[in-house]
Amino acid sequence: MDKSKDLQELILERLNLSREMTEDEIMELIDEQIHLESKKRYLEVSVREQFRREIFHSIRQLGILQELIEDPQITEIMVNGTQGIFIERKGKIEKLAIRFESEEKLKHVIWQITAGCNRVVNEASPIVDARLSDGARVNVVLDPVAINGPILTIRRFPPNPITIEELLSMGCLSKECTNQLKVLVQAGCNILVSGGTGSGKTTFLNVLSKFIPDTERVITIEDSAELQIRNISNLVSLETRNANVEGCKEITIRDLLKASLRMRPDRIIVGEVRGKEAVDMLQSINVGHSAMTTVHANSVRDVVSRLETMVLMGMDMPLSAIRRQIVSGFDLMIHLGRLKDGSRRVLEIAEPEEIEEGEVKMKTIYRFEHKGISENGSIYGTLNKLGEFRHVEKLKMAQK
Repeated sequence: MDKSKDLQELILERLNLSREMTEDEIMELIDEQIHLESKKRYLEVSVREQFRREIFHSIRQLGILQELIEDPQITEIMVNGTQGIFIERKGKIEKLAIRFESEEKLKHVIWQITAGCNRVVNEASPIVDARLSDGARVNVVLDPVAINGPILTIRRFPPNPITIEELLSMGCLSKECTNQLKVLVQAGCNILVSGGTGSGKTTFLNVLSKFIPDTERVITIEDSAELQIRNISNLVSLETRNANVEGCKEITIRDLLKASLRMRPDRIIVGEVRGKEAVDMLQSINVGHSAMTTVHANSVRDVVSRLETMVLMGMDMPLSAIRRQIVSGFDLMIHLGRLKDGSRRVLEIAEPEEIEEGEVKMKTIYRFEHKGISENGSIYGTLNKLGEFRHVEKLKMAQK
């Protein structure tokens, strides 16, 4: 066992576990112990600082994960028990040389995360979603569900939300498309953003939210708060809650959606629709509320079948009725994709047009055309405009 671990154990023995100790108090204990150690043997200043940082991270923060959390280039941290740690950096996944030495140390980090956001994870409730203080999203899966030990996944978001200018510089959008989206958001159009895992749906929803006029009352609803909306003064942020052993009742997205309709919203933003709440989402946008949300799907056309499935989970309705509500409710569907080079692009923007032969007919307005691969391996292409929006009633109303 190296010296920093010996010091850490001595400091842990001196911690006052009967109350929540401040960071300054813990730092003071660490400095005292390092000072005592320096009397026994010479410690260079750089070694002292390294001990100080490592011990504090292990006791108060997230141990070996802390430096990864603080690295702005890392967007995803994946801990596969004690077998290894993987990260995503600049769209590429790589395995690190470091790993947790024992399941106990990994579980201690998991406990720190979940305790800090009032979530409980144990054998009785082995799956939990949480978030760190900086907004990073955390998913934990423990045994007996996770066969190869505790699984911890952390998705990080930039401290400053990505701007539309950055998306333009990355080639995710065209200027013409951006201007059109801005007008549609300002007009109160109901917009659904679809895509696979890690395609940038939440990021894109954040960007679209910047076009919302500050005069509106906006309500956000999420499983775990990730949206970074800073341009709206009349903002209400709601987050779901899991049931726990103390008897606290579970509060779902569906519960929050119903509650939000009584809060005089001008616009409702749901982080992601993934279940029975699709019923309430469709009903709200079909009675005059403006909304924006995301859905996991492989294409804009797959969104319809995904919504149908989710609505049927919550209510027995004819498919024809569901499809009519989708067409009349959503004005715009934007599909994002993650390309092989790790870049995220808008692949298609379409408008639910009408019901034709019992199916929802989609009209493509913009579509990404793959042009080739550059010398550095980057995929390039253009977002081509293929048509005009037919349903412009909200645009006309907004211009009056």
